Amino acid sequence: MKAPLFVRPLTTEERQALQAGLRAREAFTLRRCQILLASADGKTATQIAALFGCATQTVRNTLRAFAAEGLACLSEKSHRPKRVRPLLAGTQVERLRTLLHRSPRDFGKPTSLWTLSLAAEVAFEQGLTERQLSHESIRQALKRLGVGWKRAKTWITSPDPHYARKKSGATA
Repeated sequence: MKAPLFVRPLTTEERQALQAGLRAREAFTLRRCQILLASADGKTATQIAALFGCATQTVRNTLRAFAAEGLACLSEKSHRPKRVRPLLAGTQVERLRTLLHRSPRDFGKPTSLWTLSLAAEVAFEQGLTERQLSHESIRQALKRLGVGWKRAKTWITSPDPHYARKKSGATA
């Protein structure tokens, strides 16, 4: 069995800072100060968790954070991921561009108009993505390509066999 985890002996300044933290507006700071002071008084992680109604792992995390960071552990850190990898990257984005240059009818869809949701659905069906993405993910991928969605809509072609002739007459 492992020995119980306790906070290291506190200096006078640290104890004063923890006492002042008991009057903090942020619940995170208050809870951490309570946990650290209880541990300094000799209570185990299980006793502290029961006393404050939190998990024992929360107590252990607080004690380890204090050992690593000192009083800096009293302020809550960002919960954002350190790195974000786009869901569609590299060749997948180029395959998406190629897919959007074709008609949705080529993929068995009843419309000739691409929507972001339809593009996400077809990309998943064609094995371009591991799971069906949101329309926002598709929009961001197109943005990284430098393609505005309004421009993508102009790629649409009609199933009308005389479409090319009619279009050239209208745009000439």
